[in-house]
Amino acid sequence: MDDILLVEDDELIGAFLDLVENHKMIVENSGLLTVAALKQMDLKGKKAVVILSGGNMDVITMSSIVQHGLIQRGRIFSVSVLLPDKPGELVRVASAIAGAKGNVIKLEHNQFVSTNRHAAVELRITMEAFGTEHKKEIMAALQKAGFQPEEIGAKLY
Repeated sequence: MDDILLVEDDELIGAFLDLVENHKMIVENSGLLTVAALKQMDLKGKKAVVILSGGNMDVITMSSIVQHGLIQRGRIFSVSVLLPDKPGELVRVASAIAGAKGNVIKLEHNQFVSTNRHAAVELRITMEAFGTEHKKEIMAALQKAGFQPEEIGAKLY
């Protein structure tokens, strides 16, 4: 054995999400190692068999892995926009997102980012998208509506 493969956490998360979404299988981390390692190997023209083992994973861990995987793939993301604190601004933001078929799953409205809240309040929006291209479309729709969305780290808790 000359080659040693190192598998990172993000690769395990991706393998888990692939198996759940594409094959409707739950496999714990030790069983995912072989799936994640396969993606690093050049197996063109070869046949390979991996052993998938265990479904001994608690629901909280599963939920965390799925959430991280969706964030990693750009299907859940968060943006921050600054807007004036006046009636109708939240509706404008929501309309831009809805027009691009985005789905809001979390909102945080912070009036204390500036000493003059009428000049700017921060709205942090966590949304679902179908993937990276759809995420770009949502960001473009916000820009077209006159906002300057800044992508920030998504947190669902």
